[in-house]
Amino acid sequence: MTSTHPAVELNGLTKTFGTVTAVDGLNLVVQPGEVVAFLGPNGAGKTTTIDMLLGLARPDAGTVRVLGGTADEAVARGRIAAVLQTGGLLKDLTVGETVRMTAHFYRHTRPAAEVLERAGIADIADRIVGRCSGGQQQRLRFALALLPDPDLMVLDEPTTGMDVEGRRDFWQALRRDARDGRTVIFATHYLDEADAYADRIVLVRQGRIVADGTTAEIKNLAAGRTVRATLPGADQAALAALPGVDAVEVRGDSVLVRTGDSDAIARHLLTRTAARDVEITSRNLEDAFLALTTERIGA
Repeated sequence: MTSTHPAVELNGLTKTFGTVTAVDGLNLVVQPGEVVAFLGPNGAGKTTTIDMLLGLARPDAGTVRVLGGTADEAVARGRIAAVLQTGGLLKDLTVGETVRMTAHFYRHTRPAAEVLERAGIADIADRIVGRCSGGQQQRLRFALALLPDPDLMVLDEPTTGMDVEGRRDFWQALRRDARDGRTVIFATHYLDEADAYADRIVLVRQGRIVADGTTAEIKNLAAGRTVRATLPGADQAALAALPGVDAVEVRGDSVLVRTGDSDAIARHLLTRTAARDVEITSRNLEDAFLALTTERIGA
């Protein structure tokens, strides 16, 4: 799975729908073997970018290079595969029949039994697809994507419909494959998945990249910390008026204060209020996500 070319090169990628610009001059390079989380709010342009990366849509401007060639060439050679949210399954076939039938579309494939096992659905190979849960159908799509042993796998909300255990098993299987050099790009609304499994996070807003780096680097872009305390009847307005406070949230008897001066806020809570169980934590990925995708950078 080694390559002298970047796994993905997007240069000036632009796509409009009428008066709406879904992707706005996006530039992105992904190297072989990286696991990249592609994150953004609804309407940020994630799915449109993925569609162009897979050759399912054509850009109005800019170029897409996949493994040194075009997206169509990579798809035709089985070098790129995708796990999308919906579609692509015949509900009257069994899980095993679906995998074996799909294998005929490729010149070379991994054994059907192997991909069923890797996707965690070997035990339901005889089950009719239409009787599978949403999570099981997503695992089947994963098995189908594994068949050509692709160099690049693109996942759009891959764990939709899976329970917590299913999500964990899915990502463990994917990480095992990534250790062998496969490049993975995934979009997800589960920020804990990005935090736990991505080597790199790319945040998009309004069709443009607003942050790109490791999980730690992205978290550091959300300046400040959160002070949490138990404080029944907290005066939210009074806390919000304190110097250095960015936001105050009350959850039952607990209060969360997001601030650039956590020591001063903790001191205030301990000396001027009846607060107890005061703790200070760094901003998490959710804080960074909200800060970077809901505010205009540089405004």
